[in-house]
Amino acid sequence: MEYKRLGKTGLKVSRICLGCMSYGVSTRGAHAWTLDEQTSRPFIQKALESGINFFDTANVYSDGTSEEILGRAIRDFAKREGVVIATKVNGRMREDVNGAGLSRKAIMAEIDASLSRLQMDYVDLYQIHRWDHQTPIEETLEALHDVVKAGKARYIGASSMYAWQLCKSLYLADMKGWTRFVSMQNHYNLLYREEEREMMNLCADQGLGVIPWSPLARGRLTRPWNDVTERSQTDEFGKTLYIQAVESDQKIVEAVGKVGARLGQSPAAVSLAWMLSKPYITAPIIGATKLNHLTDAVSAVDLKLSAEDIEALEAPYIPHRVAGFA
Repeated sequence: MEYKRLGKTGLKVSRICLGCMSYGVSTRGAHAWTLDEQTSRPFIQKALESGINFFDTANVYSDGTSEEILGRAIRDFAKREGVVIATKVNGRMREDVNGAGLSRKAIMAEIDASLSRLQMDYVDLYQIHRWDHQTPIEETLEALHDVVKAGKARYIGASSMYAWQLCKSLYLADMKGWTRFVSMQNHYNLLYREEEREMMNLCADQGLGVIPWSPLARGRLTRPWNDVTERSQTDEFGKTLYIQAVESDQKIVEAVGKVGARLGQSPAAVSLAWMLSKPYITAPIIGATKLNHLTDAVSAVDLKLSAEDIEALEAPYIPHRVAGFA
């Protein structure tokens, strides 16, 4: 495993981050395909054994049970100071009018609730889970600054938004002397590269680490185009992400398969190796529901693609409408 600083911080994270949206009580929340705790624990243990020290979850994943499962596994399999734990806030956790969003009230309540579920005194990275159009960003940033100063989070991060929104956030934090976002968790993969237009350059210029979600396009980059899985059939949000450019997307998936076959590598490893070749990428956040998903992801760190391979993978891409902000 290789490790890289998260943006300009001194925090070092593994080049692969294990996303924990796949782990939770399937009858709670929006993901009927999640793995229960007994089935999930070997994945977290295997990740740790493979050198992964970076784990990402969110309060809203499976109604908080993802955080609970991750917290218990970390307590049993690792030393707290040896891992980097990231979670997120914004999604609806209660039915009352303040049970979601990025108001000061919501943030202060949800950081304590997340820490309780994780059974931790702090998280390493506390991220806003999309932009809150109902709350002034000044209120959100000051509340996050206070979370850091209270010792409940070491760093704060952003997620999918427009580049102007991130730029405004960074400007305000600098102007007010508040804690700055150190990372961007955005939607990026071979099938969706719109972030290359503005966001990636902004992150590089401002020294933010980039930790993309859905680096394998909800699994579409890991299997033949017409194959289906339980998740692909039930993931309602995922169905909205890859419906714009089916013809070019299919060509990209086929190119991934060809490069993988020539190199003797899985399509997942090839797709992640492509992403890791980009200098602005810190660590893609991968989901794993089979142990070979972890093996493929870890192997991608050492897989170096040629310029010809990268050209073959990128050539079929056509522009897309913005997707993944909701």
